[in-house]
Amino acid sequence: MARRTGGVTLQQLHSFIEVAAEGSISAAADLLFVAQPTLSAAMKDLETRVGRNLLVRSARGVALTTDGAEFLGYAKQVVEQVALLEQRYLGRPPSRRLLGVSTQHYSFAVDAFVRMVKRTEGAEYEFSLRETRTWDIIEDVRTLRSELGVLYRNDFNRDVIDKLLRDSGLAFHPLFLAEPHIFISRKNPLAARGRATLADLADLPRLTFDQGANNSFYFAEEILSTLSSPQEIRVSDRATIFNLMIGLDGYTISTGIISDDLDPEIIAVPLDVDERIEIGWIGHTAIPLTELAQRYLEEVRAVVAGFGVTLLG
Repeated sequence: MARRTGGVTLQQLHSFIEVAAEGSISAAADLLFVAQPTLSAAMKDLETRVGRNLLVRSARGVALTTDGAEFLGYAKQVVEQVALLEQRYLGRPPSRRLLGVSTQHYSFAVDAFVRMVKRTEGAEYEFSLRETRTWDIIEDVRTLRSELGVLYRNDFNRDVIDKLLRDSGLAFHPLFLAEPHIFISRKNPLAARGRATLADLADLPRLTFDQGANNSFYFAEEILSTLSSPQEIRVSDRATIFNLMIGLDGYTISTGIISDDLDPEIIAVPLDVDERIEIGWIGHTAIPLTELAQRYLEEVRAVVAGFGVTLLG
C-alpha cells in the first residue's frame, strides 16, 4: 500500500481506537456520531497514510491485522499523552481512563487491580479484568483486547510458552518466584500442617482450572499437571474452586499468595516439592506500556512484596 504524504491526525487515531474496540465500523460510527461511509473512508485514508493494512474487513465486521495490532498500541500511547498534556497545561479534566488486564486465577492480581482502580484519577474510566484460560490470555494480549497478561511458567512449560509468545510478538517479563503451596479450606485436616507432601494429597480431590479446547498439560495453571490423581475436578472460575475446597476438602496448587480480605476461608500450606513457580507479565515486544498499565504492575509488586516474596527484574 502506497504511503500518502501528510501526517496522521489525532481524530483518526481516536476513530481507529474506537473501530478496533467495537470490531465494527458501523458500530463505531454510531458511537462517534458520524456516518458509516465517512468513518470507513477515514480508516482507508489512515491506512494509506501509514502505508500499512491495519484492518481486515468482512461481512461480520473488522479485525486487526498484525500491523494493526501494533499500530493500535502506539495510537493509544499518543492519545493518552495528548490527554495528559491537555490536563496539565490547558486545565482540562482527566480523560476517561482505559486499561484491560487478562490473568490466570490469582487473588493478588485482583487485589492489585482494586488498588489501581482506587488510585485512578478522574470520574470516568473503563477497565476490564479477565480471569481466563492461559491460551486466551495470550490471545487477548496479542490482539490488544488486553494491554498485558499475568501468567506463570516453569521448567516444564517454559519452552512451549516462550515459543508461543515469540510467535505472537509478545515477551514474558518475570515478576517473582514463588514456592508452591496448596490452597485448602481452613477446615481441611491439612490446614494445621506446617508443610504438605504429595502423599498427603492422594485421597483429596484435585481441583484444576479448565483450559477448554487447549487443555494441554503445557497450558495448565497448576504445576505437576502430568501427575495422575484418582479424584479430579475441573472448574472455570475462582469462586467455584474455593467453594469446592470448602465443601469437598479439595485442593489446588498455586503461589501461596492469597488475600485474607478477598478469600478469608482459604489458606495456603507449603507443598514439599522441588519446584518453583515463576510469575510474570506478558506484553507486546514493540509497544511500550501505558502509564496506567505501569501503575497496575506497581500495585502487583506492592501486593506481592507484602507477603515477603522477593521480586525479580
